[in-house]
Amino acid sequence: MASDLVNLNPEALSPTIEFLTAMVTPTLLISATGSLVLSTSTRLGRVVDRVRELEGRLSELIMVTDKDEIPLYEQRLDTVVNLLDKVTSRARILQRAMGTFYYGLGFFMLTSVTIAVAAFFNTYRWIPIPIGIIGIMCLFYGSLLMLLETRMATVTVNAEMDFTWALANKVAPEHIIHKYVYNAYGKRRLRRRVLETLEDGETKE
Repeated sequence: MASDLVNLNPEALSPTIEFLTAMVTPTLLISATGSLVLSTSTRLGRVVDRVRELEGRLSELIMVTDKDEIPLYEQRLDTVVNLLDKVTSRARILQRAMGTFYYGLGFFMLTSVTIAVAAFFNTYRWIPIPIGIIGIMCLFYGSLLMLLETRMATVTVNAEMDFTWALANKVAPEHIIHKYVYNAYGKRRLRRRVLETLEDGETKE
């Protein structure tokens, strides 16, 4: 009895090991997809909060009676509308990406189920392969959408920073702004579109 336990046949365990290995692979993909769903949901919540904040700022600008008292009112209104357009586009992309990740999650779970079915019915051993490929394609497409959203987020941040710098140049004293016009290499920090914003504001005044 003891000798039978010691002298196990490795070939007898081979099918079991192959089955467990096949079951573990979709589990790893399910875990990775779940992490992507969680991070995408967090980013979507932040973008929705940002949309509501910009909507409040837009409402305040529209309800202002004396618009001349607000520095760079036209540029401020244009910036808020521009940011609102970008963040709403980001929200739609994030919703699409999260839906794609959920589809991938479902396909990976279905892959595990079909692997279990294929273990008992050799005729259907090919079914998990296309289902797993579809799940991987969903994961790839969702990653592309997240990359697009990340680039749009960078553009949004740059647009807001440009307006903030233009506003600082408008309201701050000249001797303060002059300290930050040049960087450590003696080159001008101001971007072309910021200069154009300032020139347009001075022309309208």
